Amino acid sequence: MILVRAAAKRKGIKAKDVKGLIPLMIIMVMIFLIFLFWENELYEETMVSTMEHLHVDYPRSDFPVRYCNHMILQRIIKGPDNTCKKEHVFIHERPRKINSVCTSPQKMACPNHSTILCFQSETKFKMTVCKLIEGIRYPSCRYHVSPTEGFILVGCDAMGPINVQRYIA
Repeated sequence: MILVRAAAKRKGIKAKDVKGLIPLMIIMVMIFLIFLFWENELYEETMVSTMEHLHVDYPRSDFPVRYCNHMILQRIIKGPDNTCKKEHVFIHERPRKINSVCTSPQKMACPNHSTILCFQSETKFKMTVCKLIEGIRYPSCRYHVSPTEGFILVGCDAMGPINVQRYIA
């Protein structure tokens, strides 16, 4: 504030005129912070599409009746162009156990003809399969809950699993 007063004296501006700029400066700072946080929110939404975020729920969240509807909304799981996914799988095992699938001897080309390799788990995993029963556009999707156990087929790169290709009940 002292520097503002000194500058104001040199230019012949009265101190009360400079005080009128303070609310404007506060509003500008607030607008800057709003844009900064808004940009970070958009960035976070695109960054959370990891395998663990999309498919791992360990230990299983406690939503007995509307588990799939809640989890799919909470984790923002949707298809291209905001469509409802026809099916989605949540795996209820430790991430370390899921990561170990990438060392399975059951190695094959992935079904989607990608350049990554797929590995099938040697043991069955606890999971919940969510099947679309109503809705076309996210977020108005409604799912049927099917707890099951089965083998998983995951795509892996040098860092570990990157996606769930399918499950085998």
